[in-house]
Amino acid sequence: MKGVLLSGGTGSRLRPITHTGPKQLVPVANKPVLEYAIEDLKEAGITEIGIVLGNKGRDAIQKRLGDGSEYGVDITYIIQGNPLGLAHAAGCAREFVGDDDFVMFLGDNILKQGISDLVESFENGDHGAGIALQEVDNPEQFGIADVDEDGTVTRLIEKPDEPPTNLALIGIYVFSNAVFDVIERLEPSWRGELEITDAIQTLLEDGHAIDSDVVRGWWKDTGKPKDILEANRLVLEDEPLRSEGRIDPDATVDGRVELHETATIEGDAVIRGPVSIAENTVIEDGTYVGPYTSIGPNSTLNGVHIENSVVIGDSVITTNGKIVDSLLGRGANVESAMNLLPEGRRLVVGENSQLKL
Repeated sequence: MKGVLLSGGTGSRLRPITHTGPKQLVPVANKPVLEYAIEDLKEAGITEIGIVLGNKGRDAIQKRLGDGSEYGVDITYIIQGNPLGLAHAAGCAREFVGDDDFVMFLGDNILKQGISDLVESFENGDHGAGIALQEVDNPEQFGIADVDEDGTVTRLIEKPDEPPTNLALIGIYVFSNAVFDVIERLEPSWRGELEITDAIQTLLEDGHAIDSDVVRGWWKDTGKPKDILEANRLVLEDEPLRSEGRIDPDATVDGRVELHETATIEGDAVIRGPVSIAENTVIEDGTYVGPYTSIGPNSTLNGVHIENSVVIGDSVITTNGKIVDSLLGRGANVESAMNLLPEGRRLVVGENSQLKL
């Protein structure tokens, strides 16, 4: 079995963060979202992985992941170009997949349990596809699966007004090779895209059994800033964190803290975990870093109070204010306006930014 990771798309919901890089490389607990998917595939025994790239961010993704050897996998890059739907992206991987079955994984998804149960269930039966599902509170906003008692899917409904279940498709699938012929027959939806739900429904109508696995624990689509912050919190709660950097004797470090060996906590700084602090970062005197915060590489913090936030990296934060529930893009600099005249806030704000002042 092979893996196909979808890494196209424009990341419009994460602007301005994604003006300078692809959404799949936005870090959660100081690790790009896409790397969690690679780890899940490897854990399920899948080491041949095709990464489908769009027009934006492809060079950055290839530079970061290389040939996959750093992760113990073999990566092939597949160019989709313009995003014409998930089924179109799957179809682009036909040559890479060959005669094998494959897992298709949306590259901005993170889930706690991994995909081994989904893969094992598919392999133990005779299925045209398998889909990962999760119970949601707002099923009318998702593609929904109706399933029988043994988990076999009986129908799929896209954003139904009256959902028959609350089992939503979350963007992780297993397919037999039969899906490629189905994709060739699909017509674009009203959105002008080839829809993966249409492909699965056609497999079902062609007589193929569709398996399902209901995900236990949490799952996050990291397409929006608030989702990045929530995923960061969830990962920091679950991941083992090791502190290997330098901590001054006067500093206070409580709870679980990941401190890279090249990172430093100086003076009377206070760190309350869970927190992740990446390489070459300095937490200077008078700084408070509160729970559920990730500070990216090559950053300096001085005198700031920050919590439940993600600093992507290469930043200098020297304000004496309090920063909470925030996502700071790479290279962001936040300084104090104290004693500056005229009084007022001084901002350089990118497109689609969100501020609460």
